[in-house]
Amino acid sequence: MGQILEQIKSLRTPVKLNGFINGGSILIKRDNEDDKAHFGKEISLKIYDRKEIAAGKSRYQIVEQPQFPVHSDIKSQRRGDLLLLINGMPVIHIELKNTNVPVSQACYQIQKYAGEGIYTGIYSLVQIFVAMNPEETRYFANPGPEGKFNPDFYFHWADFNNNPINDWKRIATSFLSIPMAHQLIGFYTVADDTDGVLKVMRSYQYYAANAISDRVSKTKWDEPRQRGGYVWHTTGSGKTLTSFKSAQLIAASRDADKVIFLMDRIELGTQSLREYQGFAADDESIQATENTTDLLHKLRSDSANDTLIVTSIQKMSRISKDARGGAMSDAIDHINTKRMVFIIDECHRSTFGEMMLTIRQTFPRAIFFGFTGTPIQEENQKKQNTTTSIFGDELHRYSIADGIRDKNVLGFDPYMVLTYKESDLRQAVAEEKAHVRHEDVKNMTDVQKEKYYAFMQLPMAGTKDPISGKFEKGIEDYLPADQYRRQAHQMMVVQDIREHWPILSHNSKFHALFATSSINEAIEYYRLMKKELPELKITALFDSNIDNNAGANYKEDGLEEIVRDYNERYHQDFTIPTFSLMKKDIAARLAHKQPYTRIDLDKKEQLDLLIVVDQMLTGFDSKWINTLYLDKLLEYERVIQAFSRTNRLFGPDKPFGTIRYYRYPNTQRKNVEDAVKLYSGDRPFGLFVDKLKDNLRNLNNTYQDIQQLFINADIPDFSHLPDEIPVKQKFAKLFKQMNEYIEAAELQGFTWDKRSYLIEPEAGDEAEGDTGEETVIDVQLDERDFKTMAQRYKELAPTKEETEAAGSDLPYEIDGYLTTIDTEMIDSEYMNSRFEKWIKELNLSGPNAEITKRAEAELHSSFASLTQDEQKYANIFLHDIQRGDVKVEPGKSLRDYITEYMARADSDRIHRFSETFGLDEEKLRGLKEMTLTEGNINEYRRFDALKETVDKGKAKAYFEKHEGRRLPPPKVTIKIDSALRDFILDDKCDPDIEEPEE
Repeated sequence: MGQILEQIKSLRTPVKLNGFINGGSILIKRDNEDDKAHFGKEISLKIYDRKEIAAGKSRYQIVEQPQFPVHSDIKSQRRGDLLLLINGMPVIHIELKNTNVPVSQACYQIQKYAGEGIYTGIYSLVQIFVAMNPEETRYFANPGPEGKFNPDFYFHWADFNNNPINDWKRIATSFLSIPMAHQLIGFYTVADDTDGVLKVMRSYQYYAANAISDRVSKTKWDEPRQRGGYVWHTTGSGKTLTSFKSAQLIAASRDADKVIFLMDRIELGTQSLREYQGFAADDESIQATENTTDLLHKLRSDSANDTLIVTSIQKMSRISKDARGGAMSDAIDHINTKRMVFIIDECHRSTFGEMMLTIRQTFPRAIFFGFTGTPIQEENQKKQNTTTSIFGDELHRYSIADGIRDKNVLGFDPYMVLTYKESDLRQAVAEEKAHVRHEDVKNMTDVQKEKYYAFMQLPMAGTKDPISGKFEKGIEDYLPADQYRRQAHQMMVVQDIREHWPILSHNSKFHALFATSSINEAIEYYRLMKKELPELKITALFDSNIDNNAGANYKEDGLEEIVRDYNERYHQDFTIPTFSLMKKDIAARLAHKQPYTRIDLDKKEQLDLLIVVDQMLTGFDSKWINTLYLDKLLEYERVIQAFSRTNRLFGPDKPFGTIRYYRYPNTQRKNVEDAVKLYSGDRPFGLFVDKLKDNLRNLNNTYQDIQQLFINADIPDFSHLPDEIPVKQKFAKLFKQMNEYIEAAELQGFTWDKRSYLIEPEAGDEAEGDTGEETVIDVQLDERDFKTMAQRYKELAPTKEETEAAGSDLPYEIDGYLTTIDTEMIDSEYMNSRFEKWIKELNLSGPNAEITKRAEAELHSSFASLTQDEQKYANIFLHDIQRGDVKVEPGKSLRDYITEYMARADSDRIHRFSETFGLDEEKLRGLKEMTLTEGNINEYRRFDALKETVDKGKAKAYFEKHEGRRLPPPKVTIKIDSALRDFILDDKCDPDIEEPEE
């Protein structure tokens, strides 16, 4: 056992230990000296077989209340709730909580144990954590001793239809049972070497990978033109990991000889290759292809190392062309004897062209699977084909609505921006169609009137008759093509971007895409923005091929200008022939990938806005993009793909992706509705976030609920927290909701400087059940109210006693992000003005005058924004003034006095503590001034040095008096250590050492 533990200790991280577990067996030496025949011999010990599920030598055990090692003789013992063991290895740790205790507290407890070094030694083999109460379950991979726990990757298990399973009995039977628990460790965890993180698959990834693997296992390889099926998983849902795991399952089962990942873009192939190679185990090989010859060689190869291949659709189709009728035909014949599986990423883009047709004809026995977030359907079929007609059945679906509901991707906040008045456009079209000049409208003939008023009543966007399917044109369908090429329109677009840039980008923290309708327009906008938006860092990206067609010179001149400007700004040396390298540099800059991982700290190196035509609107991921400006008309899959560039998770600063569209705005709005209906899986709820009016209404309603909680507790000024735990629980939940409404509203135009908002109707509001009329919403709280409540929220944070208490469950679900809200300077000016008014009345009218009492009441009401300690010393200071013990100095604020009183009190506490224990006060002050943790408190023996100065006689007398019993010296030593740590790290000491209350 010692040899095994040594190997575990040396591997240390969950990523390496995943390979250890799934390696199957390990080598050890016999070390029993009494066994003369075998002593010193090396043997192979089988520890785990991912295929031996509830069979062979696999053994399963459940450990209740496991006792974990504690790396301190001071702390209490740590016990878990359940461990699941496979062949004696603890691989799944389960923490349980009671009903009404949020499951987040189980997650917090696991994180706390990890921080204390619990998961070391044999317990470092734990791969999966499960946090449960009877109503909810979350699971997540072990991030390891140096990793971070990220709640974004705490998953709910769901059924095949993506309905979350939370009931503990169903979880026990469907997720934690055998065979699922065994498969979870053996097949559905991925040790990603690219970022050193262990990953566990989500439920929808499991169902998809399983479906593909099952389909391959049942394939009849002698039948030609087989369609495997396709997986509909929304953008941002981890399709790369799912496709890799599908291939790995196929290869492991030996149900196919070759698994080929086909990409339709070279840069995506490079990105996917890196990801696949990172996912692969040590004994797996992912093959790249340098060129067509290399690809052909690897396809012919019988080596197991050449089973998994990543290549582009272009290279694969060239093999067919090169081989047809030539010397390569024998090679093609040999390849066609193999069982071949093709997995095609983003299959909505490339599978309807000639190259894909050529590949299918060249490899007629192969089976094809597709992955897409936007499958082509009857409504938007291409070349009279759909994704189903090309690939076969849908094997699994996880739509964008599912992703938003599960918080795997963000929702959208789209805005229709009018650059022309709709009334002006309608009248212009009506006059043109009636063949009447504007000044002659009053003198129209009857025929002209009939046509004119018919067009004046048309909707702006065309509609399709639901019964006949006939398309009825709208006003925008009659607008000339160059209506949106005019400088007036382009200037309005640029002005809109300028107006909204500071708020939407968080002052250029985030980046944006601007999509135009043509290369010429991209160049026009680039030049216009250089002139009108010089403060922004802008470039453009489009197809750089120069041909002999009309307009080639304009394109080449524009490209030269764009490349030259980019080189000058970022000190690069790209050229038009190396434009593809510039594209990679732009992509890395926008995604904050190497070599720009720290670019958020250097604004000069950032790119604010990228102008595109088609590129980067599909397949490109960056959590740093939060806005899409759209001056082109998109339909169906292109709408969802383009919008999805903005919806990657980031954190509280990015609650949704924003889209502002300008061209044929009513038609684009209709296109958005059609795309949502097609791709939301018939569940569009939550796809679009609430608008400003809804967020402000929700903000007011939530504030009223919080206000009522405090009024009911007789604390109308929010000066301290209510005493009852259920009320605190409710406040914690409501304040978190209120902050979410504020953060969303701020991106939509809300500021604390403005209390009243005129909400103008948007086109289509009536169809959504709104009145379509202007609405005025008055915000019922101000920033002082909010930050006062934020201060109370901070005070909900659990005390050390609560967290240390054995078996205690923390009663409040605290969001760590919210506890960082800056409340330090809450309304200091207001508080100081009340203080100066009170001093003035105290001196002029005396302490008992009614006007002085009113001023004092106003001053006390401003204390609500202070912490409880600050309120305490503010009151002590006021009483000192009233007694005449303090004379107020000119220029000194109330905040200055509070800080001074608190510093003096803290200094006095340190002195009293030093006196109580007879220790070196200077050393204690030195440690108190440092930022120390349990991990570094004793660096350079500084803590031990302080303990050595303690007068143990004084300490013994103090503790015995305090506890009312005699204590042996070892107990006194332990108590000294604990008291010093509490005082230095948590500023906590016994009440009789604290300064007495006034």
